[in-house]
Amino acid sequence: MFSSRIAWDARPNRLARLLAAKRSAGAEILDLTESNPTRAGLAYSPEILRAFEDPRMLVYNPEPAGALETRAAIASYYAGRGHEVQPDQILLTASTSEAYAYLFKLLADPGSQVLVPRPSYPLFELLAGLESIEVQQYSLVYHGAWSIDMESFASALSSHARAVVLVNPNNPTGSFVKREELRTLCQICEQRGLALISDEVFSDYAFAPDPERVASMTTVESCLTFSLSGLSKVAGLPQMKLGWIVVRGPAKLRSDALERLEWIADTYLSVGSPVQCAAARLMACADGMQRQIRSRTASNLAFLREALAGSPAGVLAVEAGWCATIQLPRFCSDEEWAWELLERRNVLAQPGFFYDFDREALLIVSLLTSTKTFQDGIVQLLAALK
Repeated sequence: MFSSRIAWDARPNRLARLLAAKRSAGAEILDLTESNPTRAGLAYSPEILRAFEDPRMLVYNPEPAGALETRAAIASYYAGRGHEVQPDQILLTASTSEAYAYLFKLLADPGSQVLVPRPSYPLFELLAGLESIEVQQYSLVYHGAWSIDMESFASALSSHARAVVLVNPNNPTGSFVKREELRTLCQICEQRGLALISDEVFSDYAFAPDPERVASMTTVESCLTFSLSGLSKVAGLPQMKLGWIVVRGPAKLRSDALERLEWIADTYLSVGSPVQCAAARLMACADGMQRQIRSRTASNLAFLREALAGSPAGVLAVEAGWCATIQLPRFCSDEEWAWELLERRNVLAQPGFFYDFDREALLIVSLLTSTKTFQDGIVQLLAALK
């Protein structure tokens, strides 16, 4: 009766079943996976509530690309980071996930392919499947730092490819695309008529500067490029449901893409009027939220590195984002490590296979976790290592 596009196996895995049983029994879980900023003990400005005291919210004024003043506020955000973006190059969505759905509709026919990085956040196959397209993975390799495996990328290319997805910085590796990598990718995309899709939601959360990294693809002009972001990470406001797409590239391609994206957006009109009216004031709160988040993630990362120094475990290099990757002894799998920590020590961490890592034994922890919970959880991890 139902579409094959949603023929997913929704049964919980054994780690999820164990977690449910633990919580049902009243166990206090040291959750090192918390990535929801609204549940991470951060202080939100009262200006966020006052941003919704606007009578214009009572009027419905549908605009497929989004309200001009909202797009102007987003353009100002980019200007503050040294990137020149015009409001008419921006289209609003309800989320980054919806932005992917719009772009897959725009670029790909059923049976087409998009190239996506591995490891990365486990969402692309679901989003692509809903649009009846396929994903081809290209590898990121680790050699003390992360980089794109260009041989793997070349192997993933086929005549069915329509777009290349970059997560910049990547989640969970926290690695940026470097300038030389981008030059190569742009040449390939220009030659083969491919679009670049750059997911930049964590780009404000670098731990240190690096002149070789590409902070944003909003400067690309040689091939059709879409840069994605939103309030969820920029302002720590996932509940507000406002994302956006910045369209760059050759003028004719850019114009055609924006026209077609507006058709798609006009079909759904999903972005709420209240959040559009409030967006400029919400964006004004972003710097304060980012300072809190950067302080939390940096202090947790420093604690993690110091705690694991001299132990059988280590922390893989991370440039940005809200996650850290822990390399554990490989005498058992990352799934077994995650199970052991939860079963015996009530510590929840994500095994690397959740993110399609091709090596053992890795655990992913959220650096957004409250300080005490994070430190207590890492102490328990150290005890397990002993």
